[in-house]
Amino acid sequence: MVDGRGLSPEINDVIGRIREIAPLLASNSLQGEVDRRIPDESFDALVRAGAFRVSVPGRFGGFAANSRASLAIAREIGRGDGGASWVFGILNSGAWVLSLMQLQAQEDAWSAGPDQLISIVLTASSKAAKEDGGYRVTGKWAYGTGSRHSHWSLLGVPLEDADGNVVDSGLALIPASDLSIEETWYVAGMRSTGSNTQVANDVFVPDHRILPLTAAIEGKYPGSGVNPEVSYRPAFVPALALQLVGPHLGMGRAVLDMVSQKASSKGIAFTSYDRQADAVVTQLAIAKAALLLETAEIFADQIAGRLYESAEREGYPNYAERVRMRAHIGYAVDNVTQAIDILVSAHGSAAFADANPIQRFWRDQATAARHAHSLPSTGYEAYGKVLVGLEDAARSFLPVL
Repeated sequence: MVDGRGLSPEINDVIGRIREIAPLLASNSLQGEVDRRIPDESFDALVRAGAFRVSVPGRFGGFAANSRASLAIAREIGRGDGGASWVFGILNSGAWVLSLMQLQAQEDAWSAGPDQLISIVLTASSKAAKEDGGYRVTGKWAYGTGSRHSHWSLLGVPLEDADGNVVDSGLALIPASDLSIEETWYVAGMRSTGSNTQVANDVFVPDHRILPLTAAIEGKYPGSGVNPEVSYRPAFVPALALQLVGPHLGMGRAVLDMVSQKASSKGIAFTSYDRQADAVVTQLAIAKAALLLETAEIFADQIAGRLYESAEREGYPNYAERVRMRAHIGYAVDNVTQAIDILVSAHGSAAFADANPIQRFWRDQATAARHAHSLPSTGYEAYGKVLVGLEDAARSFLPVL
């Protein structure tokens, strides 16, 4: 289960501090939706709690923690504010990826301290022309979650050779001062994440701030060995996708708590039940939702365990195993989506009132559940192909795993 067991005292301290500020996160969550960004009061509280140091290497004052820690912290934040938890997941992902790059790139960002925050967008919607010593980058990147709060961004680029031929894709580490932001994030859910479009215009990125992705997908990191912690050896894409499961777990638990608590004081219209809690239909719904959430947590915890068992053995999971992890990640998300749908129906039409936070959690989780890294149907199809002996077809369908 995703809880405090097996976590370091430092991480458990962070979780404790997040629990203390949970009422603040919850009370500010509506304002975050209105403003389309996490309120500074909430965000600053998370920074002070140490949340964004989870994946920062120890050499820079971070916790160098593993995926179990990231899941537990995201889950705790998500119980108060789903949007804030999603921003944590993305910025924590950025920190983890930077930790795989050359030491000089890490020093460029974290020489100013461990609370320098790195957002990340993998899509290579840009142009990166090769020059002596680096690349000249121009482009736009949508869905820049956390970009309003980040000091640096890792942005997807198509890597060209000197003749202009695209030879790979990569991530370019660019300071926020070299980027502008276009307001494009007008959505039904996850509004507070402020996932606007980032823009670079003719920005030079030195070679040491480039992470080639083809090699990274197979575990060949430019910074291998720079940071000795096992946290920086797991499989690239499954580890990144797992980062985004924690917010779902937290949002699911938040809705379960609210519906369960209200069941003792809320009746069922046009029935003899003065309390939903007395109705068998409500009892069944809450039990099923709870089991779905427990299943999601168990799957997430098992994936974290498999990732780090492989890393500790100095091994790297093969493609079929990575596909299995990807399917399990989607299944965990799918379970949370089903659980929240059941709970919203059990609570009744009052769940959709603007004043009811349940509808915001419902919209936020439903939006996040469509993220390409964890979309259940994609993982199911790839895993199904592998199970019936069509691994080559799976590779063609999901080549970035």
